Amino acid sequence: MRPYVRIAVAVLAVFLGIEGVRWFLRVSKPHPTLIEPTTSLHRAIGKGPLVRVARVVEKFKPAPRSSGERLIALTFDDGPYPIYTPMLLDELERLHVRATFFLIGRDAAWWPQIARRIAADGNEIGDHTQTHPDLDRETPAQVRRELVDGRNTLLRITGDRSAAALFRPPHGRYTAATLRVAQALGMKTIFWSDDPGDWRELSASEIEAHVAAHATEPEILLLHSGKRTTVKALEKIVPAFRHAGYRFVTVGEMLALLGAHRVEAARRLSVRITYSQE
Repeated sequence: MRPYVRIAVAVLAVFLGIEGVRWFLRVSKPHPTLIEPTTSLHRAIGKGPLVRVARVVEKFKPAPRSSGERLIALTFDDGPYPIYTPMLLDELERLHVRATFFLIGRDAAWWPQIARRIAADGNEIGDHTQTHPDLDRETPAQVRRELVDGRNTLLRITGDRSAAALFRPPHGRYTAATLRVAQALGMKTIFWSDDPGDWRELSASEIEAHVAAHATEPEILLLHSGKRTTVKALEKIVPAFRHAGYRFVTVGEMLALLGAHRVEAARRLSVRITYSQE
């Protein structure tokens, strides 16, 4: 959000009172968890922050109260990969967790047996495009081709209908046009509430520490499929969140249980997730 837009929105938030301030804090996050463009987006000029503000103002209302149950969805981007994705699937099976995998169509075509195993294990599959480009550099026609080709490849290989419903842009890069294309295809654009940066060369303990310090409720955690340290970190992350009262669900299940607005309004917890010293 640019400084002048932030100032304007801050003034509006103060004018709206306490709930307005809470709303301002939510929309100031660098990445919303979920974006479903509304009619205001279609009428707005596609210039980033102004579109987002117009959309949020239209949807402004107090966040729904929590149902009392904390939910977390593990999401894994990229792949599948021939070594680390099977390792990840083995660990998820051991921990009795189902997750959402945003797969690249091209990679799924290279390793179809692994993509099929992801679905067969009860996990959910989302569209991460066909070739993993920066969509903010693509024309609307190119974006549509990436989404359609990725969706069709994943549907053909896995049969999981979620590939036609859930979409995540590579690197979280998008424009208003990207969102319009996804909406026209009937797809929900899914981001995250926490990104520990496991795509970098981080240790398992560094990933664990970040996740523990940045928990939200509900939580959509962005992780990556091709990292050994990520697999290792799950050993502590999953039991710690369960101990804190979380239930592990897929993104689709979370949306069905809470609705899009509740997922978008993820709250930062006032307490840290703690890990066992064993």
